[in-house]
Formats: sequence, C-alpha cells, structure tokens
Amino acid sequence: MTRGLRSLRDSGTSRVEGPADTGTALERAHRNAHARTQPRCSRGAWGRGAWRRGVAGEGAGLRCGAGLRGARCPRKRLLVEGGVVSGWRVSRGQSAEPLFPRRPRPELRPLQRSSQARVSMWAFLVRLVGLLCLSSGLLVMAQLGGNLLPRMNQTFLTPSSMKNHHVGLKVEGSNFTLGGFPFLIIAGTIHYFRVPKEYWRDRLKKLKACGFNTVTTHVPWNLHEPRRSQFYFIGNLDLKTFISMASKEELWVILCPGPYIGSDLDLGGLPSWLLQDPKMKLRTTYKGFTKAVNQYFDELISRIAPLQYENEGPIIAVQVENEYGSYHLDKKYMSYVKKALVTRGIKVMLMTADDGQELIRGHLNKVIATVHMKNIKKETYENLSSIQGRSPILMMVYTASSLDGWGIARHTLDSHLLMKDVREMVNFRFSLNFYMFHGGTNFGFMGGAASLDNYLPMVTSYDYGALLTEDGDYTPEYFTFQEFFSSVLEVPKPRQPDSRPVVTYNSVTTLYFISLWDVRPYLDQPISSVKPVCMEKLSVNKGSGQSYGYILYETVISTGGILTSRGHVQDRGQGNKNFLTLRILVENQGRLAYGRDINKERKGLTGDIYLNNSPLRRFKIYSLEMSTKFLQRNIPNIWKPVLFQLQGPAFFLGILRIGNYPRDTFIKLEGWTKGVIFINGQNLGRYWNIGPQETLYLPGPWLQPGSNKIIVFEEFKAGLAIQFTDQSHLGKAKQQAKLPSTKRHLDHLMAEEAPNSIRQQVQIGTDRTCGHIKAAHFQQFLEGVEAPSKLGAGQGVANRLDEPYAGV
Repeated sequence: MTRGLRSLRDSGTSRVEGPADTGTALERAHRNAHARTQPRCSRGAWGRGAWRRGVAGEGAGLRCGAGLRGARCPRKRLLVEGGVVSGWRVSRGQSAEPLFPRRPRPELRPLQRSSQARVSMWAFLVRLVGLLCLSSGLLVMAQLGGNLLPRMNQTFLTPSSMKNHHVGLKVEGSNFTLGGFPFLIIAGTIHYFRVPKEYWRDRLKKLKACGFNTVTTHVPWNLHEPRRSQFYFIGNLDLKTFISMASKEELWVILCPGPYIGSDLDLGGLPSWLLQDPKMKLRTTYKGFTKAVNQYFDELISRIAPLQYENEGPIIAVQVENEYGSYHLDKKYMSYVKKALVTRGIKVMLMTADDGQELIRGHLNKVIATVHMKNIKKETYENLSSIQGRSPILMMVYTASSLDGWGIARHTLDSHLLMKDVREMVNFRFSLNFYMFHGGTNFGFMGGAASLDNYLPMVTSYDYGALLTEDGDYTPEYFTFQEFFSSVLEVPKPRQPDSRPVVTYNSVTTLYFISLWDVRPYLDQPISSVKPVCMEKLSVNKGSGQSYGYILYETVISTGGILTSRGHVQDRGQGNKNFLTLRILVENQGRLAYGRDINKERKGLTGDIYLNNSPLRRFKIYSLEMSTKFLQRNIPNIWKPVLFQLQGPAFFLGILRIGNYPRDTFIKLEGWTKGVIFINGQNLGRYWNIGPQETLYLPGPWLQPGSNKIIVFEEFKAGLAIQFTDQSHLGKAKQQAKLPSTKRHLDHLMAEEAPNSIRQQVQIGTDRTCGHIKAAHFQQFLEGVEAPSKLGAGQGVANRLDEPYAGV
C-alpha cells in the first residue's frame, strides 16, 4: 500500500498520478476536510493540476496545491484518518502538530521501468487504491509505508477468556468487534476432511502458534451424505470434534456449510446423486434441489448450532453458500439459503463471499459481504461501500496459489509478494483469511476438476502453497508470518509443536497380481441395459448411483471397424477386445468444482457409442467404485505371481513390513503409469506419470506395526516395486509428446479382428483432451505399427499407449 499512494510518472511528463487516477477521490476528501473550517479552498482549485507530489520515498505525504482563504493548511500535508483526509493531528488538550517531518523535495523524474515491472508493481496495489475514499475503516495511524501500526492487544479475546457471550461478532463502524471489543480476524483455512483425524490437533496448534486467532473450514455435503439419507459424521468426518478441538486450542471458527462450497472438490462438494434427476438445476430453488438441501441441513445444522458463540462455543460466523455471484442462476436462491440457516438456529454473523467482479450479484441484504482476492479493482471497493457503507473489510480468501492439475507445471508462490500483500492489508486493518493455511490431501477420489482452456483434473496433493506442507511440516513462509503477526498482534503464545518425523521405508516388490478381467466374476452382479448408462444413474448403492472411480461396459460385437465416442466418454476411457467381447473401461477423473456446467457433470458413457456409425446395444455394466468395501470383498486365492513387467488394467499386491512405531512417509511409483493406490483399505489417491506430482503422502496413523497390505490398481504398464521416500516431490510437469493440432473432436477405437491369443488394447479418447488421442491423430498414430495379426500379446498398440499424449 505504500506505493499505492505513490505517483506513477509517465515518461516525458511532469504530472504525477496514482495508479488508478486517484486524484478525483483525494480531491473530494481534501475538499471535505477543508470544508469543516472554511467554506472553500482558494481559487476553487480542485482540478487535477492542484495535486502535486510533496515528498518522495516511503511514507511520503501529499501536498495541497491550493492554500486556504484566510488560513494556511499547516505544512500543506494530508493524512488519511478514519476515511477522511486531514492535514494535521490534534490531541485533546494539545496544539496542532504536523504529522510528518519536513524533507527536501526531490526533482521529479520519469520512472524507468519496463511494462512488466510496472504490472508487477501494481499487481496488488491497484486493487486497494479505491479504499482511500471508500472505506472509513482504514485507520492509517502511522506514516504510510513506514512502521507498522501499534500492536493490538487481543490476549483476552479467546474462547476460554470470554465470559460475556451475549454479544458476539458484530460490525461497529469500520471495525469488527467481539464481545464489544475491537477484533481483527486473522484466520487460516484447514479442511478437516483433507487431514487425518489423528493430526487435527497438531495442525490447529500450529495455526495458533503462527499467530492466527481463527480457523475457517468448509463442510462437504458429498462426503457427509454420499448416499441419499445416509449421513456420516464420524472418523475423519467428525465435524463436531474438529470444532471442539479448535476451541480448546483457543481458536475461533468461521464455518462454511454450503450447500455448495467449491474448495476444488468433486462437484464443488455437492453429492453426485443429485444429477440422477435429468432436470436438476443445482444451486437454485428448483424443488428437487431444495428438498435435498433441507434434509441435509436438518442433519447438519442441528449438530453445529450448539457450538455457536452464544452457547459458549467457538463458531463466530457462518458463510452463506460460496461465490454465488459468479453463478447467479436464481435471484431467490441466496435468500433461500439464508432462511434455511436462520430458521434452523444459526444466530451468529452471516457473511457472503465473492470475487471482486461479482460482489453485488452475490450480496444479501443485512449480511456482511466479504471479498475473495480475485478480480479486485477500484470499483470493487466502490461497490462494497455502496452496499454496506462504513464497514470492515474481510478478505475471506487470500490465496497464495491455485490448484495443480495433471500434466501442467506446478504453481508456486512468490513469498515476498505474499508477505508484502498481507503487511499492507494489516496496515489498513483488513481482516483476512489465508486459503490455505494447511491444504492436506485429496485422499481417494475427492478432488474435482477445473475448466480453463481444457478440462483439468486435480492432482492428489492439495499442498496449495500453504504455510504448512502437505504432511504438516513447517515452511519458511510459516516463520515469516509468525514473526509478522507477533509484531502487530498481542496474543497468547502457545508452545510450538515439534515437526513430526518422516521416514523412508524399504522398497516393496509387488509379488502378485490379478487382471481386472479375472476379478469380474467376483464383483457385484452387473447391470444389464440396452443402452449405456452413466455412473449417476446406475442402480447401485441403494439407488444413489455411483459417485467415483471407474465403470466397465461390456458388449458383444460381430465385426471390426471404427469405434466412435462422439464426446460421450466422460472423462477418460480405454478399450479392450477379446474374442467378440468389447470392453470399455471409463474413469471419472473428477467433476468440475465450479462454473455453470456443473449441471452437466455426469460420468461414464453419457450417450451412445458407435461402431462403424451404428450405435452399440445390450451392455453389461460393472460398477468399480474402488471403495473400502470393494477392496475387502472375499475373493478366492486367484492371485498370480508377477514374473515379468505386466500390462494392466490389473491389481497388484505388495506387503510393507514395519516396526512398532509407524511414521509418515511418501510413496514413489517410478516405472508405473497411471492408477490408484490403497494401503490397508485406505485410498491414498491417484498417481499419473505425466506429473507434476511424483509422490503420494502416506500418513503414519494409517499404517500398523507388522504387515501392511498395499494394493495398486494400474491401468497400463506396471512397475516392479513400490518405493518410499522422506521427501515430497510435487515437481514440474514432464514433457509430453506433441501431436498435430486438429479441429476434430471425435475419438476412435480400431476394433479389428485379431487372433484369440491377442488382447488388443487401445485407448478411447474423449472430447476432453487430457491424456487422450484425438480422432484425427489415430491413423497417424498407427502408421508404422505392425498389423495386429503379427503382434504378440503385450506388443504393438498396447505398448505405444503407455505414454499419454495430447495433454491439456
């Protein structure tokens, strides 16, 4: 912010302006300040030429170019105090004193900066320039850009110290107050469902020790109600215990119960069974949606209402939905969600959260609007001021990074810019929420996807550039923030937890395997259907359909030819032909986490598949949800020894033997291609050799002394061993093969006749390009490959498909 008041001097000009033409705003503030003592400023000099830079360097003031009629503006200095501009500071019983010491005025010179440097310079500052005239809560009590504000004493504003619970979090002018005392919210986000329950207390202790006073967490509907009317609030989903732990660690709680929470989750945290309704309109007042929300809120709110501030609990605020301004399909929807919360007993402060561009569309009357650090402009604060006047500003999502997707370079944070931004926000008495303080892991299939230029499925790690690493260790940025917060806030200083040890176990050789095709007879009875059926509409899980994992379609064909998906493979498929049976294995890589297209996010085969332009019929469909129950089913001893490097899709078995004290570790799957890994029935998540992620986090509490069963489901070429390391490798994306560009989006499978000994496996692509071969590429792809009749098992096309092509 110090440079936010500094002039941007255009080359060849002597006139000086702020980054977003702040002259008009400052002139109004100046005029208002003088109006308190004199009718007007001499010569009515309010034009742009009346403003000149007074002093260069950090913390310089602004000089008034026009004097007062009949009185001089003392030192002609201006200071932002409580939202108005004044030129002097007067204490009770004292004479006026100048705010800043005089400095020699330097010669104005054009800035010699590249355009890129200018963009970097103003990247954050331009967002906040409007605050000078718009937020009366900016208490800049010290020289701008100089020293930090005086420390705020918040030692008594903790859950155990607060005795009066009649007045919770309130807005008083330009401040938040808690129990009637000024309160600066310094919050960090931790998702309890992305962290093993055994480590919740450790992460909360580290949050407190860093200087934060509040934890923010989101509540994923799809995990708490994975099937209709079956609710889970135990184990890693024990929300009540997590909130109680936060209170014991002297942390307040901001809760985001949704129903939609985003958070880069599959379908933004909404359950997939909602999409069984072909007319479903998610995040609207459509009756099918509100009926499900009402039932869910009946279960959820009854559990969290007793933990509110007025009941001596730690919950001080509840967020209504999440970034609805960017969705905004139903004007009545946000009012409905608010009423659904209030009528069920939510009494603490409600707030909305939107990015700068959609602030007004997501706002609710009598609900405090908070801002996500995205699309922030001067107009953002004008809008904020117009809808709620003098009010404190809460950056509900200040994010250091963004999601990482398979096949693209990892996002990294600029720690210097990060610290600079936070310093400026605290100087202006912004409250803030750091997303994420600790990201954790997308265990299982919980990770969603983004839709940028292409469909982008998320990696398993949710490291997110957080202040704690994926396994909960400290980062250098953690200590930087800890030092900073201690300089501006006076809070109790708990003991800082020690880092937990991470070990490297001996490699495990996979000794046995079972082909997916050999497992089929021991799966649940397949569903028979004339046409393909998508995951969500399968008659499994007591009518709730299939949410995650894989789905296998089988049909009988009588001829070879060209198999065309026409965009009906969601998200990624591969075909296998054995005798006259055609098998199509489709993976759900994660539903979109946000955007208006979430209503279309059905998975599997979402329409007809064509062989030589004729639709295929009469399918057997196997649900491969890869749940714990799926892995624990009784399968006869049909495991076969691994004698050489094998092709999938297949399950591989290995045993990890450890001592009496299991520790955290990371799994590294060098030589493997793509699949999922399980340890003692726990799904650790997806791996894929296209990167950027190279290791999977294995929490120590999920291991047991002695033998630990590891099962790897490999889609393509398997490795020979499972390795372990004590270091996380989230890496960079590997270089992928480049294929010629094409405007065509059909995806083909060559289904020619082949000898009985051959299982010709080729990949079926989809219109989503991640790791697929497009239709126009297929003939080029086959050029130079021997005819199938001359290929032995495991050769030719199958091997060529081991390496993914055409990444996003």
